[in-house]
Amino acid sequence: MKLTMSQALVKFLDNQYVSFDGVETKFVDGIFGIFGHGCVVGLGQALEQGGHSLKFYQGHNEQGMAHAAIAFAKQKNRRQIIACTSSIGPGALNMVTACGTATANRIPLLCLPGDTFACRQPDPVLQQIEQPTSCSITANDSFKAVCKYWDRIVRPEQLMTACINAMRVLTDPADTGAVCLAMPQDVEGEAFDYPDYFLKKRVWYMDRRSPSAREIDAAVDMIMRSEKPLLIVGGGVTYSEAWETAQFFAEKFNIPIAETQAGKGNIRWDLPLNMGGIGVTGGPAANALAKQADLVIAVGTRLTDFTTASKWGFQNPDVKILSINVCPFDAFKMDATSVIADAKSAMLDIMGALSMKEYMSNWGDEVAQAKAEYIDEVDRLYTIALKDGLAQTRALGEINKLIDKDAIAIGSSGSLPGCMQRLWRSSVPKTYHMEYGFSCMGYEICGALGVKLAEPEREVYTMVGDGSFLMLHSELYTAVMEGAKINVMLFDNSGWGCIENLQNNQGTDTFGTQFRARNAETGMLDGPIVPIDFASIAEGYGCKAYRISSATELREAIKDSKNQTVPCLFDIKVVHGSMSDGYDAWWRVGVAEVSTSETVQAAYEEMKANIEKARLY
Repeated sequence: MKLTMSQALVKFLDNQYVSFDGVETKFVDGIFGIFGHGCVVGLGQALEQGGHSLKFYQGHNEQGMAHAAIAFAKQKNRRQIIACTSSIGPGALNMVTACGTATANRIPLLCLPGDTFACRQPDPVLQQIEQPTSCSITANDSFKAVCKYWDRIVRPEQLMTACINAMRVLTDPADTGAVCLAMPQDVEGEAFDYPDYFLKKRVWYMDRRSPSAREIDAAVDMIMRSEKPLLIVGGGVTYSEAWETAQFFAEKFNIPIAETQAGKGNIRWDLPLNMGGIGVTGGPAANALAKQADLVIAVGTRLTDFTTASKWGFQNPDVKILSINVCPFDAFKMDATSVIADAKSAMLDIMGALSMKEYMSNWGDEVAQAKAEYIDEVDRLYTIALKDGLAQTRALGEINKLIDKDAIAIGSSGSLPGCMQRLWRSSVPKTYHMEYGFSCMGYEICGALGVKLAEPEREVYTMVGDGSFLMLHSELYTAVMEGAKINVMLFDNSGWGCIENLQNNQGTDTFGTQFRARNAETGMLDGPIVPIDFASIAEGYGCKAYRISSATELREAIKDSKNQTVPCLFDIKVVHGSMSDGYDAWWRVGVAEVSTSETVQAAYEEMKANIEKARLY
């Protein structure tokens, strides 16, 4: 079939399917795009021409639309995507940050940026970056550092191998992430006689990888030797749809559960064995038991510094790590004994072998006691009353209690992910959507749009700080266009409170982290707080907005918002510094070795002492 490269690409993407547990799903839902001269007459023409079932979504910031695509794929358990296209130069480069988000989180993202002319005849074209060292380098080479697969299609027939390799990575449960197919704008319109077999329906099988007998034997032996194992539930449990298996595994052998940001929400919060979030943004229960555990069973987690408290959180001198992960790169972290397999398959096989040996942990009353104290602490923070105004934890508690049980809560950056991992109570799987692999500011509103596109029948609430809102909120307008009713819970504390806390906790006075005017007398940013009416911004987009400074106003607004059909923004003024504190977890940051400040000197000495307690790798 004689087609332009772009027309063939559209037909190819429209015919890709995935199969998981025998269920077949169309893989590419549609394409997000912001048209420019690098794509509008190529891929844009192919989409406009029709003859396909792909939806076109109009983005309003390339990073924003790509983050929405990431959230869509994440909510779909990586079994469906929305591709993203842009013009050349600045439009393309805007997607690089989103590619970093996708790859860090192991989420499939297909980016199709326009590129400069392969023939080079009209060079330099508008928005082209020229490098005197090589004419082959373009802005799109920037994607290489953050993509799992990168290709540039300089001849129309190269599309075939490029697409097959792109799909190989996009559907790989172990090694997926961002994929970039750079498309020179002249090649987009060039034609080739594409064979029928390239354009026909193709099914990619996402089979569960089973563990080997040797791996099962090793895992069972480790667990049998342990008295106080701890089960860490990571994002791999989500994508394996193994939440029921993980709960049954824990209950059968009396093993307490700790949750990562990506794994939180799979197990209902009130399960007696669920100790909640672990690590730097974790709670008191999981962190206390982590220090006692003699075996950490890490299922589907990358064991990042926030989960392990910079490899400091597991204090038992005899502790061992058993890692169950479909990705070998993750399975060997922290010198773990690895089971390279699908989370559900591995837990089922290990559970069968342990049952035959009648294994039971030796955890005692300390589990129930830790759980009870944890519940009391969350209740306290959810009802705390401050004379200066509304506490962030109180606002979060009111939201958690009043929204529907199957509503989806979203977060990404700032102090809110810490409050949410410690305090948020999920009762239904897939209702806690946190991007914390990259913790990318600006994901929150874009992510809410993507989740709503994936789950249009459910209410979606995104928790965003004022700093992150200012970073990127363009897709709020896209939500209005799409009729996608999202709820933006904007916590305004007049600055980057999370980083201010970090700054102060490491001995440095507040500097550059509050939203203050420049002081004419001092020349510093230490003047009065500069207020922002975020509600007016939302109203300008066509949203329903609420101005909130008390728990009563918040409750009334949530009730009213359930009757709205347009996106809603809650401009919630919270007391500065009223977020939750850490619970006996350490995070290693680069404290200054030399300083004139005694508090910084003390922080440096504390860091050195904690390094001595941490594992080296």
